[in-house]
Amino acid sequence: MGGIGKKRKREKQRPTIHPDNKYAETPPDFAHLASLYPSFRRYVNYSTHGGTARPFLDWTDFNATRELTRVLLLHDHSLHWQIPDGHLCPTVPNRSNYIHWLNDLLSSHIISTNLVSSQQGKVRGFDIGTGANCIYPLLGASLFGWTFVGSDVTDVAIEWATRNVNSNPHIAESIEIRKVEDNEKAPCLEGFHDGGTMIDICQEVGPSLPSLALHSNVHENKNYDGPPILLGVVRDDEKFDFCMCNPPFFESLEEAGLNPKTCCGGTSKEMVCPGGEKAFVARIIEDSVVLKHQFRWFTSMVGRKSSLKSLVSKLWEVGVTIVKTTEFVQGRTSRWGLAWSFLPPIQKPSISLPQKNMSFMLEGLPRQHGAINVLEAVKSYFSMHGLSCTLNTSAFTVDVVASKDECDSVLKNHSPVINKSINFQPTGETSNGSRLNLSSDRWSLRILVFQQIPGTLLVKGSLQDRSSPLSGMFAAIFQKLEEALRHEFCTKSA
Repeated sequence: MGGIGKKRKREKQRPTIHPDNKYAETPPDFAHLASLYPSFRRYVNYSTHGGTARPFLDWTDFNATRELTRVLLLHDHSLHWQIPDGHLCPTVPNRSNYIHWLNDLLSSHIISTNLVSSQQGKVRGFDIGTGANCIYPLLGASLFGWTFVGSDVTDVAIEWATRNVNSNPHIAESIEIRKVEDNEKAPCLEGFHDGGTMIDICQEVGPSLPSLALHSNVHENKNYDGPPILLGVVRDDEKFDFCMCNPPFFESLEEAGLNPKTCCGGTSKEMVCPGGEKAFVARIIEDSVVLKHQFRWFTSMVGRKSSLKSLVSKLWEVGVTIVKTTEFVQGRTSRWGLAWSFLPPIQKPSISLPQKNMSFMLEGLPRQHGAINVLEAVKSYFSMHGLSCTLNTSAFTVDVVASKDECDSVLKNHSPVINKSINFQPTGETSNGSRLNLSSDRWSLRILVFQQIPGTLLVKGSLQDRSSPLSGMFAAIFQKLEEALRHEFCTKSA
């Protein structure tokens, strides 16, 4: 009985992979891929748990994870790809999540699309630290036809990213690899390989690629040490739809190697930054303040939820107009997406129907001026402008039907005088208060008069069809009626 009466704590539903991700419904089939690609077959093992052979990979084997990424890019995206030993090996499903989320942002029209960033209206993105793998530009160009600038600071990353772009001639013209000058170069980098073993990766591999000239004023606005991130890499005349980044998550290589269950490689430049991911993304935020008019969206991946909260607070401090976050899930691993913009959000016009009911009080009337007198004045007022009117003395109502020209006649008349000598009785009018048949170019309203107390009357107007194209004139016409009735009854009684 101990469990009776206790409410079970509702488990929070865990976010799932992006629904548009190719792997949302059908995860990679290792056995099938092994049958098609002999180079991948040797990394696939089988467990016999439950009597069924189930394929699996040794995630601590860098070569296995690299070959899986290569095969998935080739099999599912027709992309030829390779990276050198020790460099960060991205997982395709996780990186695809980021790309699909960006597509959601660009398609949402939350902010203006008037910032045309490239020729022929193509989406243009900037990948901060594209790495040797160049995974985001390759996926973005392949999936959505986007164009990219991918930047990096090391010669090895620039060389291999360029190789990966040139290995895919069908999208090569859509991707530019841009070198960032780092004044704090070291001769060699350290990286992880084969389950955490440290190896040296010398930066100068192959011919050095020419770098683009940086802004002459890059150091005037850059408030942090180290190589430029956006300032000094983005040209003054360039505009982009978004930037994206897989930042260095860790403060040291020792911290980066704490997870013994996986090995995705990674050099110090790819994995480590003084202050970790929070400091690196904070630098992007600082640059974004200066470049606020050159990007529609600034975005970054974040590895810790605690970092996300701190960065969101910083964004509001620097004056952004919009912040968006999401969670990327792959298996048991979660990452977060952070996006912000300085552009004014588009206020979607709300479909507001015209006000249906309006009323006003006529106070201080002599006793001889009752509800019937006011109703007759209402009918006379509208009749003098040619509007169709029906007076129902038993219901204390006047039904009015008008065309646009007749409404214009009321609104153009600046005299509040009611001419009671006019007794306009158009055809089609009824005397029992029933509503007249209306065409689409006419609208109707009903005026009701109630006696509140002796000498005080309530005049209420009710719009009969708010969907009529002419219904927007109701408020102005009712205000004209109020002026006329006050002139007729209140000024005379005073």
